[in-house]
Amino acid sequence: MGPFDFPTEIDDQQVYRQTVARLGENGVTLPTFAQLADPFALPDTLRSSLMSVDPDAADPANLFRVHWYNAPDRKGLARTPAHIVLPESLTGVPAKIVVALGANFPMINAHKVLAAYACLAPRLVTGRFDPSRQRAVWPSTGNYCRGGIAISRILGCRGVAVLPEGMSQERFDWLKAWVADEADIIRTPGTESNVKEIYDKCSELERNPDNEIVNQFSEFGNYLGHYACTGPALRRVFEDIQEDSPDTRLTAFVAASGSAGTLGAGDYLKDKLSARIAVVEPIECPTLLYNGYGEHNIQGIGDKHVPLIHNVTNSDFVIAVPDAATDGLNVLFNSAEGQRYLSQRKGVDAGIVSALQYFGLSSICNMLAAIKLAKYLNLKEQDVIVTVATDPASMYETEKARTLHKLGWDGVDSDGAAQLCGAHLQSVATDHVLETDEVDRNRMFNLGYYTWVEQQGISVADFDKRRDQSFWRGLHDLIPIWDELIMRFNKDTRSAAA
Repeated sequence: MGPFDFPTEIDDQQVYRQTVARLGENGVTLPTFAQLADPFALPDTLRSSLMSVDPDAADPANLFRVHWYNAPDRKGLARTPAHIVLPESLTGVPAKIVVALGANFPMINAHKVLAAYACLAPRLVTGRFDPSRQRAVWPSTGNYCRGGIAISRILGCRGVAVLPEGMSQERFDWLKAWVADEADIIRTPGTESNVKEIYDKCSELERNPDNEIVNQFSEFGNYLGHYACTGPALRRVFEDIQEDSPDTRLTAFVAASGSAGTLGAGDYLKDKLSARIAVVEPIECPTLLYNGYGEHNIQGIGDKHVPLIHNVTNSDFVIAVPDAATDGLNVLFNSAEGQRYLSQRKGVDAGIVSALQYFGLSSICNMLAAIKLAKYLNLKEQDVIVTVATDPASMYETEKARTLHKLGWDGVDSDGAAQLCGAHLQSVATDHVLETDEVDRNRMFNLGYYTWVEQQGISVADFDKRRDQSFWRGLHDLIPIWDELIMRFNKDTRSAAA
């Protein structure tokens, strides 16, 4: 079944009954997309029971934490999703740059677990995936496959992570602790940009019918999960800011390309609040910006191709950021001397400085792109740019050490902190910013042909229909259908467990 064959009814009754029985025995209840978009609508008894569940455990209850509203302790709920409003003392621009934090998500401390759930749940409730027999294969450059492994473990099925061998050691350490067998961690050649090698391995694995490839780059559930859940969460963040500053306006949403799932939230914010959408790439691999290619270390973005689920023709800007800047600021933000420099020399509030630990490499990239956009548009204090911090700096301790080694430093002193801040933060300019027109958007869209039609076998008709916004608006109708199927599935699992 291809990515355009959307699950809308039970396809295999036997697999469905087996899955109902299996999940019923394991005490698994699946959250609806509506519940993940608004967890305050959950029954009080369920919300209370979650307080005793470890957010890092492979516990079915943690499925109900796969949302943006987790409190700082990651057990309770917060009225507004965790976020940071970056001050001008840090960014150098008067516009409010607001960063929603993915670190409060369960099990993997990253919002990619939402994407993994959104891709697998529709399969489960329609009998398209048999957890008693099939392996869920999660191609990724790091966080999505971790989310997939976590979801697989909860469901009691075997999950397989496929990711480049050059990704951060912390990703592999986490995977080793969660997979049933280390053979289920498949390392492909290269680093962040080598997604073609991941696809090649998945094509090999797909020859075995017991392997179900859950490809974030072509799964529209990834896009829809972020449209339905991340988009409203970011709207709530903006509305919280607007309550204190009524004259503010949501000017733009900024997010790195990656699988393009998170950019689905940009479509929501554009639909509801007229925000413009900026897509971010590494300058070392400027696929959309310059039809370029190359290697880089901004782990989580920029992969020498255009994801099938990227609504490219809805993009307003493309911005490129160098990986030397994200590597350097990772060192600055996460060293005692760097933090001291920001607080004492730059006047950044100590609470903000402390919160920078929640910014991983792609998070820093999003922040820098937001600064570039604010400067390019000459934004003022009433302008708000919203972006996301996918994962925290704790996922990149080894990358920090590697950067220090590359710089020839044993650590960071005051001069080094000043150098890093000056080179990578104070000097942010408006180079490598493209404000797109129709020609640009169609050029970027056409680039996807070579991956999806020539390499992956998507029909030209299916590929081309994504050019029109009516296709993407039509996808939104799937969410209530999937929620109805999830509710029916849960009813059947309760009956099976009785």
